[in-house]
Amino acid sequence: MKLFHTITTLLFLVEFSLLAQHESHDMGHNMHIDSIAMPTMSHAYSLNLPMNRNGSGTGWLPDSTPMFGYMIHSEKWMYMIHGNIFFRYNKQDITNKGTRGSEKWDAPNWLMAMGQRKVGKKGLFHFSTMFSLDNVIAGGSGYPLLFQTGETFDGKLLVDRQHPHDLFSELSVSYAYSINRKTDIYFYLGYPGEPALGSVAFMHRVSSLYNPDAPLSHHWNDGTHITFGVATLGIRYGKFKLEGSSFTGREPDENRYDFDKPRFDSYSGRLSFNPTVNWSFQVSQGFVKSPEVLHPDEDVNRTTASAIYSLPLSSNKFLSSTALYGLNSGHENEDAVLLEAALVLNRLAIYSRYERVEKSAEELDLQQFVNGVTPIFPVNALTVGLSYDAIRSKALNMAIGAQGSFFSADSRLDNIYGKNPLSAEVYVRIYPPGMRMK
Repeated sequence: MKLFHTITTLLFLVEFSLLAQHESHDMGHNMHIDSIAMPTMSHAYSLNLPMNRNGSGTGWLPDSTPMFGYMIHSEKWMYMIHGNIFFRYNKQDITNKGTRGSEKWDAPNWLMAMGQRKVGKKGLFHFSTMFSLDNVIAGGSGYPLLFQTGETFDGKLLVDRQHPHDLFSELSVSYAYSINRKTDIYFYLGYPGEPALGSVAFMHRVSSLYNPDAPLSHHWNDGTHITFGVATLGIRYGKFKLEGSSFTGREPDENRYDFDKPRFDSYSGRLSFNPTVNWSFQVSQGFVKSPEVLHPDEDVNRTTASAIYSLPLSSNKFLSSTALYGLNSGHENEDAVLLEAALVLNRLAIYSRYERVEKSAEELDLQQFVNGVTPIFPVNALTVGLSYDAIRSKALNMAIGAQGSFFSADSRLDNIYGKNPLSAEVYVRIYPPGMRMK
């Protein structure tokens, strides 16, 4: 275990050591990633902020975040389309040490389209849509991922698998009003949508874009990113933003093509702070009513904190990193820590993710341990990957990549998972070209 933490620390020290050498608050809008020059488009919820700050839902990214997508303009409207798809082979527990590993050919994917237009001189209307064919391609059981938990299939808890995302992952509208250059107010309504709880969702963080897998801590941080019924009211003043949401606490059901019942039985609040173009911070807390369909009487109080860093280094080179903490309090108290980073050097991307997450015997479907007090098992996971852009064009980018993961869990799980299981994946990724704002 000490060796595992030492290796993890060294990997992240190498990546984060670049921060002290290259940080510049003036580089945020000067990055070029073999990109297409685009006219200026404002932030989704402010006429006074750059588009680069757009995250998932109403979350903030650093202003220096690189963007990938296609932009379409009409006389009054501006539209943007972006997405991600991985065609891959995924094998968990490659040494067959345990009984929980499996393998699969699949293609994690999502597509997002948005549009906005000014309303008068100070108003801004915006809509967002997000779709996923996960269920069509991978099936209702999703894809193999050791120690992953959350949601159901055929009435049973999904364990050691990542659930597929809904076909309709976001359908939202919003209206923002600029009081002055320092102050905006806005209203966001989604069915489905994302409440003001947690960091920017993993598929929208550039530090996570190169990894096909969802984090093991997904349901400790951004698991509410698909919520069937959410209303958010927010205000920005200068570098700060305060927002509150009412939303449906129940996670999406296993019918991935329908619209679940809106309940508006949960609530959350989030404070965001972007001190410079390179940094974005948030803290949030929420009450989530009955998130799990198999445990309708159990509620969760979720607390999260995160920091996202984006640093342009030079032409076609940048560093993006995220650190976050999540705590679920309720039937049990379980927390999670995540550190991830992506270093892009022209066509080559080097990325990594470390997580420590606490999982209960009940979540891991280990009935032999569920006697009286359910034990909590700490799980450590380290992923390192490489991706190389074989094709770059104005139409699309195509990358080939591979990654491996090392797991270290509580020794009581060795007879089930094996001691320190390993997983590996190879993939072809298709994604949009970079965008450079004029």
